Amino acid sequence: MRVQIIRSLSRTAAFFGVLILPLFFPFLTTADVYKYVDRNEVIHLTNVRPAGAQFKILIREGDADPTPQNGSFAHYDALIARTAGKYGVDGTLVKAMIKAESNFDSKAVSKKGAKGLMQLMPKTAARLGVSDCFHPGDNVEGGIRHLSYLLDLYRGSIPLALAAYNAGEGAVAKFGGIPPFLETRSYIGSVLEHYGRYREEAEFAAAAANVPFRPENRKSASSRID
Repeated sequence: MRVQIIRSLSRTAAFFGVLILPLFFPFLTTADVYKYVDRNEVIHLTNVRPAGAQFKILIREGDADPTPQNGSFAHYDALIARTAGKYGVDGTLVKAMIKAESNFDSKAVSKKGAKGLMQLMPKTAARLGVSDCFHPGDNVEGGIRHLSYLLDLYRGSIPLALAAYNAGEGAVAKFGGIPPFLETRSYIGSVLEHYGRYREEAEFAAAAANVPFRPENRKSASSRID
């Protein structure tokens, strides 16, 4: 199978297109993927080993947690999109949470003992059946399951779900909403800022690629902070 994708208006558009590519074409991450940018700045992608030196490998098959190149963490996008879709959660929200929680460091450990990409606490991980918090797939699965539950609990309110993810359901119940903790409020603000930026990038890249932007978002009703 050969794929030609993303006729960019600029290299910026092409960059964002490659960055969120697995959100739209997760099958491309299951095999070696080669990339070539021609003189018209059209990005050509193929999972069939091409002849010629102009194609360079973009993704290698079997790289479960490869070292990011040029600061890009797009290799997690397919995992995020696949798992978020499974639970009906917006993948760009999950990506924003991972950015705020661990900055995409799958080995991250907080001072309180939270671990992995989505910073699962040991008790939460055990309840969710996550045995290895440092395994990207297991950690993201557990984190999204927990987020999905919180979004259901708070009827799609993203700020309340994020508050509970950070401070616990008990704190949200005690204060009747977002707790007054500086850490929690800063966390919510950080996630929502990243969320807005990732959605804009995804929409821009989708437009450049001439594909519809349809994030899984069956649970999120509002990101408004009352």
